[in-house]
Amino acid sequence: MTTPAPDPAPVPGPVLDLGLEAAADAGAVERRLRSRRDTGRGLLMPYLTGGIATGWTDYLRAFAAAGADAIEIGLPFSDPTLDGVTIQRASDLALARGASTRRILTELSGMPDPGVPLVASTYYNLVLHDGPEAFCAALRRAGVGGLIVPDLPVHEADELTDVAAAAGIELALLASPATPQPRLAEISRRSRGFVYAVSLMGTTGERAALAASAAGLTGRIRRVTDRPVLLGFGISTPDQAREARRHADGVVVGAAVMRRVLDGAGPDDLRDFLTSLRQALDASPRPGV
Repeated sequence: MTTPAPDPAPVPGPVLDLGLEAAADAGAVERRLRSRRDTGRGLLMPYLTGGIATGWTDYLRAFAAAGADAIEIGLPFSDPTLDGVTIQRASDLALARGASTRRILTELSGMPDPGVPLVASTYYNLVLHDGPEAFCAALRRAGVGGLIVPDLPVHEADELTDVAAAAGIELALLASPATPQPRLAEISRRSRGFVYAVSLMGTTGERAALAASAAGLTGRIRRVTDRPVLLGFGISTPDQAREARRHADGVVVGAAVMRRVLDGAGPDDLRDFLTSLRQALDASPRPGV
């Protein structure tokens, strides 16, 4: 893994008032996140690798019961370059069990509505395999409202952005500490649902502390957009969630969830873990307070 690049200093100047523009183009995922954020609630989006176990959709219901505001569902891919060892192991296990995008979406379509938005995440090769139109249409039929494609840079996202929007899928884009400010503004403008702030340069995985670069990145994003900002990569404990809430509207928690699943934790165990994160977020002031 390369050494993280230093976080660029915040760009001086007035905060841009983009709230009306962002709200006007908001879809169902963004409206749900906005409505909760605007009450002062810290947003929680746990991650689960689809097809990881028999009855894996039971985890989704447990996540919702624990107070998740949205749920990210990973569609496993054989070469997950941005994921660390835990989610790589989970992807390998799911694929070995016969998981596929089609099978995962079929199982999702057969489960009761969990009551929170579902956001799929996968790599661009899987999107291209089926074709963007067919892929996004399949997501929509399965009840998925959002999409994250971590290896898709904003300057190559035109086709998928348009196709996803036509299908009613909100394509959330990622920003990292190394993203230049002009590019970050473009990402924030074109992202739908939320902006995914990657806390550090590297792969997903649990860390001992929240990355120092997280505060600077989220501050730069919040200067140019009113969309919800979710901070991910390396958030795994209530204390880290509480600290992240000082800078972002909410958190994405993946490796810490999947480590427990791989270790044999069931839905009730994950509900208890996520409840502890929910309580930490609820006890934390919103950014800027």
